[in-house]
Amino acid sequence: MDEKPTTRKGPDFCSLRYGLALIMHFSNFTMITQRVSLSIAIIAMVNGTQQHGLSNASTEGPLADTLNNLSRSIKEFNTRASVYQWSPEIQGIIFSSINYGIILTLIPSGYLAGIFGAKHMLGAGLLISSLLTLFTPLAADFGVILVIVIRTIQGMAQGMAWTGQFTIWAKWAPPLERSKLTTIAGSGVAFGSFIILCVGGLISQALGWPFIFYIFGSTGCVCCLLWFTVIYDDPTHHPCISVREKEHIVSSLAQQSSSPRRSVPIKAMVRCLPLWAIFTGFFSHFWLCTIIITYLPTYISTVLHVNIRDSGVLSSMPFIAASSCTILGGQLADFLLSRNLLRLITVRKLFSSLDMQVSSWEFQGDLDFSQESSLLLPLDSLSVRLGQFIEHLQVAGF
Repeated sequence: MDEKPTTRKGPDFCSLRYGLALIMHFSNFTMITQRVSLSIAIIAMVNGTQQHGLSNASTEGPLADTLNNLSRSIKEFNTRASVYQWSPEIQGIIFSSINYGIILTLIPSGYLAGIFGAKHMLGAGLLISSLLTLFTPLAADFGVILVIVIRTIQGMAQGMAWTGQFTIWAKWAPPLERSKLTTIAGSGVAFGSFIILCVGGLISQALGWPFIFYIFGSTGCVCCLLWFTVIYDDPTHHPCISVREKEHIVSSLAQQSSSPRRSVPIKAMVRCLPLWAIFTGFFSHFWLCTIIITYLPTYISTVLHVNIRDSGVLSSMPFIAASSCTILGGQLADFLLSRNLLRLITVRKLFSSLDMQVSSWEFQGDLDFSQESSLLLPLDSLSVRLGQFIEHLQVAGF
């Protein structure tokens, strides 16, 4: 596991594999915005007191009247947007349903991606998730049961997409570039979280909460078109890759030790303590991130009594730092490995420990101090997200 590959390099940032990382960044951006859209929209969906009265007519002239009429039409649409009587318990079930769907498909989709190809698994998952996002406002009018069903299916689709990424990188990423490539792709999660939380409240106030789903669902459909057109499962079958880059990727991967395909060793996995340590760390990490990304907007709105626009902006603060730290962390990990400064296992343990410890301490600080002032929430955003996404990328066999 700790064998160090040679340092021969191929083409860098203008290469096809970095283009793949950017497209996957956009895909992760799209999926997380679709997942988190309900977290910010639900503030308006269950709160009828936030609607504003209509503007008074202007007497400044025809142009001003036209602008005021447009503004009045938008506000009238916003006012007509449905408001639902969902208790906190019902909201919790709706929020958690997408995670149940993800759990159901994580393991089988990873196995199937190795058989049928990760391109189709990931693309199909993204397309299904996008279409269900567009359908969510209509489903809410039919009842909470349909919303829960849709969110569960959407989680199953996203579980297919998340798992397929690792299968693709196993064939596209040279060993000494894996941290850089995977963190460029993974940073889309943090950047998407920042955008949806920051912009979602503004969209809700200006256009109405249904447009949060319409905009990011449509973005996902565009991403699907790009995905199916440009992406291939491995570099040897891509029609546009250069000979130099193909040889570099294939020769780099050929230096790795590989074992013949065999059945999954279930009994050995159950008895493997390192595997349980990884599982516990990732479970804690995912729990913390889910709590922050799902409930922080509602917490700021209901406990701190902040409006939906400012609630979204405050909630997005940690994730802009996460997006930067994810990319920088990948660069640092590859630097440490390429210069032989640390062993691979040491890098994995270091980044995992930093991520879990610092994030947990600072999240507890948020709970202790945020009741005093909402201004304290973003102050520790950088340290809260210091090691986000590095952990599972470093321990996923890369």
